[in-house]
Amino acid sequence: MLLSRYQHQFIEAGCDEAGRGCLAGPVFAAAVILPDDFEHTLLNDSKQLSEEVRYELRMEIEQKAIAHAVGVVDNLEIDEINILNASFLAMHRAIEKLALTPQFLIIDGNRFNKYKTMPHQCVIGGDGKYLSIAAASILAKTYRDDYMKQIAMEHPEYDWHKNKGYPTIKHRETVLKIGYTPYHRRTFRVTDPQLELEL
Repeated sequence: MLLSRYQHQFIEAGCDEAGRGCLAGPVFAAAVILPDDFEHTLLNDSKQLSEEVRYELRMEIEQKAIAHAVGVVDNLEIDEINILNASFLAMHRAIEKLALTPQFLIIDGNRFNKYKTMPHQCVIGGDGKYLSIAAASILAKTYRDDYMKQIAMEHPEYDWHKNKGYPTIKHRETVLKIGYTPYHRRTFRVTDPQLELEL
């Protein structure tokens, strides 16, 4: 059973990202403020759910959340500031877009770059512990998947509609065979699935 809040004194937003380990595409992050009485038996870490359930949950989260927003950092920015900082920046952008300013943040993971002067708490495995982080993981994942399906039409040979930019064997083999697209992260190493040779 996921918990509704980390603390009850301040307005709290949960934050999570999607796409850190991908070879192509942006990193997406979401911030979500849920009402205290929000509950859903299926809501969990997005990685534990089917695609169909994720999209069903997204509709309910967006309808019932007090506030929600998504932030994006593209592959060019990722190459400039590295993926860890890009993940934090995507969260900052999501927080900035919230219709209601939170007073406290709970972050999935063990590290975070402080947002202004706002207090926060990092929670390892937070998307499986707190409803607002789980909700953020759903939004970040589904909005990123939508984006990757869209750009997959420009470069169908990379199979992004299936792999969403993650380093599957097919994706890595295609990069090694025909090279990068404008959406690829140039600072990410691409290895041969057979030989594990650096591109």
